[in-house]
Amino acid sequence: MYVSTGLETDSEILPHALVADLHGPRPLIFWADLAASAVVGWGAFVVTTAAAPLSIVQVLAFTISAFALYRGVCFTHELAHLRRRAVPGFETAWNVLFGVPLLLPSFTYLGVHQSHHSLSTYGTKDDPEYLPFADSRRMTVMFGIQSSLLLPVLLVVRFLVLSPVGLLLPPFHRWLETHASSFAMNPHYRRSVAPEMAAKMRRWELAMLAFWGTGLALAYVEVLPARVFVVWFATLVFISAVNTARVLGAHEYETDGAARSRDGQLRDSIDTPGGPWTELWAPVGLRYHALHHYYPGIPYHNLGTAYRRIVQTVPVPARYMESTSPSLRRSLTALYAKAKRRGTALRESMIRTPGA
Repeated sequence: MYVSTGLETDSEILPHALVADLHGPRPLIFWADLAASAVVGWGAFVVTTAAAPLSIVQVLAFTISAFALYRGVCFTHELAHLRRRAVPGFETAWNVLFGVPLLLPSFTYLGVHQSHHSLSTYGTKDDPEYLPFADSRRMTVMFGIQSSLLLPVLLVVRFLVLSPVGLLLPPFHRWLETHASSFAMNPHYRRSVAPEMAAKMRRWELAMLAFWGTGLALAYVEVLPARVFVVWFATLVFISAVNTARVLGAHEYETDGAARSRDGQLRDSIDTPGGPWTELWAPVGLRYHALHHYYPGIPYHNLGTAYRRIVQTVPVPARYMESTSPSLRRSLTALYAKAKRRGTALRESMIRTPGA
């Protein structure tokens, strides 16, 4: 089974009967995709570290590695919707292959992403993955810069510096659980952590410390070259930058702070069906983001089929077609222009208001 986050659709904008057979995950596809992403990503990573600096081979290997590892990282989104029994062992394998070496353990997203789909929290101050970017150019630009460049540094500090302290001092660890253990863009978001999740956090923190402690020890005795860490950091910056652009192009980010119905989530989200290039920056079904918000129970490998059935078989409601963008560039440009117009209108309103 696939988890729809327990949220029922409150309207029938799109036909549910047409996609009723697409909600079952296929374990073979999950495992094959994850394995291929890991083999290609880490294999090309090794080539990148061994190639001559800034050579054609290194640039090509780095590009292949970064996009393959990014695809692997994006499976954390599937983990947030996947019932553990549907693909046994998948979360553990994902953490071993991606979460631990990239300092992005699954617990930073599981138990967090669900609030982004909830009918009671989407688009509100309690949504971890939403900010009113449509109201502010400055917020949009600053988020893009900070999220792309600072995330790798924050991950190192959180899991290699603060984790040991937290593991030794339980009260501090409880603070970390609430304030520094969520992959969220909303700085005001605070998660509630159950004992089972807290135990999971400690287990994977120990795994990361063991893995990275071994790596740093090997680097200290000059068995592992220092350039491995340089390539790792550059790879994480690349992944963060691409994902940041994707996130900014995933929604309209127009909110009044009130909760949204499933209809409202659909209209505020964006599909970018595109072609092969789209699959690079929005892999694992993420290019069908609006469709995913309406049908959160459909696994990534069936979203393309669902989209084609809808647009080819039925008269598609105009409000759904408005959720489709031709490209990421168009979505980002539209968001920036919208924020610019609103900012200008706000300033003019303040000038016209007596006493402002």
